Amino acid sequence: MLNIVKSSIEFSYKAASAALFGILLLIAFAVTAPMGSDLFLGLFRYDYLLLYAFLIQICLLYLKLESWAEAKVIALFHLMAMVMEIFLTHPAIASWHYPQPAIFKIMTVPLFAGFMYSAVGSFFARSLRLYSVTFSALPKFNHMLLLAVLSYVNFMSKFFVPDIRYALFAWSTWMFWSTKICFRLTHHQLTIPMLPILWLLAFLIWIAENISTFYQIWLYPSQIDAWHMVGWGKLGSWYLLLLLSLVLVLKILGQRRDNGDWHLH
Repeated sequence: MLNIVKSSIEFSYKAASAALFGILLLIAFAVTAPMGSDLFLGLFRYDYLLLYAFLIQICLLYLKLESWAEAKVIALFHLMAMVMEIFLTHPAIASWHYPQPAIFKIMTVPLFAGFMYSAVGSFFARSLRLYSVTFSALPKFNHMLLLAVLSYVNFMSKFFVPDIRYALFAWSTWMFWSTKICFRLTHHQLTIPMLPILWLLAFLIWIAENISTFYQIWLYPSQIDAWHMVGWGKLGSWYLLLLLSLVLVLKILGQRRDNGDWHLH
């Protein structure tokens, strides 16, 4: 019984540590909310969030809480996310928008925005190491990469051609149905199907999204006049985004054997 309690504490501590980047960002969203759209010492709220996110990243590397290899993966995800953000916030698309001004921005997107996606990549990368994660029955990487690329493209192409998200959901379910993820703790080892983990993480990000929109980090068109909870449909978008992030992290940070087992380099 004591070992179970110790394992629960260890699991929770490592989960919080893996999510540290995202947790610190959410705290900053709440703390900076009173700044609104006002200028403070030559910078706006979004600009201070950018500097803050850079500081978090530097501290994680300096304190060796994050490796350079993990930082490179996160940077790649950051760049891909910024491209998607620029497209989806363009006035002709306007899936969402950033309601406050910024000095450091590209077109309609403040530069700090990419760090919100980086927090997802950071969580995956750090979780793999902290929990000594391995996978079994992982699909071939070329199949996973094709799914990830189609998911990424569909975020933008759905405005011009039919949305294929339901086909992507079905394909990913079939592809990862047998895939299991193994977490190693000091006194226990947990082996769990991967798909429920992804949907649970999508739900947690959906909660974080509600917190972010509440503090007006970004807003969907229906939230401009009055804030309301983000629709449940966004869970599917976060699920596909998590798949994209996970595939990038697994491809770059680890190795898949011919039998489908995966482990960190």
